[in-house]
Amino acid sequence: MPHIYIPARSADDWAQFLADPEKHWRTGYSARTLAHSWQDADDFPSEIQEALASNEYLAGIQLLLALPEHQVPLVGGAKPSQNDIWALARTSTDLVSIAVEGKVKEPFGPTMSDWLAEGSKGKSARLAFLRKELNLNEEVAGTIRYQLLHRTASAIIEAKRFGATHAVMIVHSFSPSRDWIQDFEQFASLLRVESAVNKIVSAGIRGGVHLHIGWVCGNEKYLFK
Repeated sequence: MPHIYIPARSADDWAQFLADPEKHWRTGYSARTLAHSWQDADDFPSEIQEALASNEYLAGIQLLLALPEHQVPLVGGAKPSQNDIWALARTSTDLVSIAVEGKVKEPFGPTMSDWLAEGSKGKSARLAFLRKELNLNEEVAGTIRYQLLHRTASAIIEAKRFGATHAVMIVHSFSPSRDWIQDFEQFASLLRVESAVNKIVSAGIRGGVHLHIGWVCGNEKYLFK
């Protein structure tokens, strides 16, 4: 993992970190939409700030830095969890690790059933690792989206790496019809919490840190940037 990061002067600077910029850097797609939203704010976008403020543990939170396409290594295989944005923030008393997944119409990738069916030597090790990080004793249902598991785990992993007390996983969705929100709600149920739109809800101690998750609706004007 690199330790040197280059500051972004504009949203277009974010494109270089995508696996396939030509395919994903398009108007109305999540990567470009998310980049313009966060770059314009040069801070938490207002809807993210309000959602974080809705959680008593995160009141008065301030953004310290945000890294586009931040890769977090995972046990079991070479492929990391690539966060659309990973942010380090602080409250008056604690550091906070935040993993952001941007969405428009794109799905959350394969279900656990599909992911496991593809077959791989390291997948059983990775699943055991993710379950441990998320404190999941029960079996993970086949319809749960794999991406939500590893994205949330990456927030926890980075919280521990930076000595943060809290980890947050946010789906920042710009979909007017809230596409795929049912997948997020099913994931919230797995964590035994009841999700609410534009709220960050607490999911207890997971991997040794306080975990919180939320679905936040972004400003739709960025769909046309």
